[in-house]
Amino acid sequence: MSKGSNLHPSAAPSLELVAKLETESVPFIAKAHIPSMFGDFRVYGFLEKQTGKEHLAIASGEIDARKRVNLRIHSECWTGEVLGSQRCDCRAQLEAALRHIAQFGGLVLYLRQEGRGIGLLNKLKAYTLQDHGLDTVEANHQLGFEDDMRSYECAVEMLRFFGISKVTLLTNNPKKLEALLARGIHVNREGHQVGQTPQNLFYLKTKASKSGHLMCFGDDEDKR
Repeated sequence: MSKGSNLHPSAAPSLELVAKLETESVPFIAKAHIPSMFGDFRVYGFLEKQTGKEHLAIASGEIDARKRVNLRIHSECWTGEVLGSQRCDCRAQLEAALRHIAQFGGLVLYLRQEGRGIGLLNKLKAYTLQDHGLDTVEANHQLGFEDDMRSYECAVEMLRFFGISKVTLLTNNPKKLEALLARGIHVNREGHQVGQTPQNLFYLKTKASKSGHLMCFGDDEDKR
């Protein structure tokens, strides 16, 4: 290292990290202990090389790959998680999942896929269209997107890092089930319907009727 360098020797990337960056599509980069209001977590950071997005695996308790692991795959929602928006159920779902793994152990995979994959700025545009009468799916279509642009390949790669092949998945979204099953992961589903408000009821019912989310409502108890 040159005398003029400000890089501490320990800050230089290891040969192992360099190899992972070259060969893995979603390599593990770093880990830290994070005490939170929901519990004490170990947070693992991953880099999705194709998109440059930084995803997190939030772990609680022992992650024993020989056993079935509690799992929530959660996509980032700035409006819900930061502002406490009542337009969606995202913050309630995230907080319920964190409490669940804090009590029973497991993982929350936090994926940087804002706005069901269309990004925050396009999400704001979609909200404006919804304010003018479109539903969440119609608004996405109006902007030139599919109703859900997310991919769960990164989640599969993150699970492989832990050697996990059997999960209890907290979800209402059949696409998450299908993505894991297609990659050989055995899945038991546990419903995760929380955070319903008068402001987001139409949104939730649209996800159920148009995107196939497995949800039920007080006036529709036979929908499973």
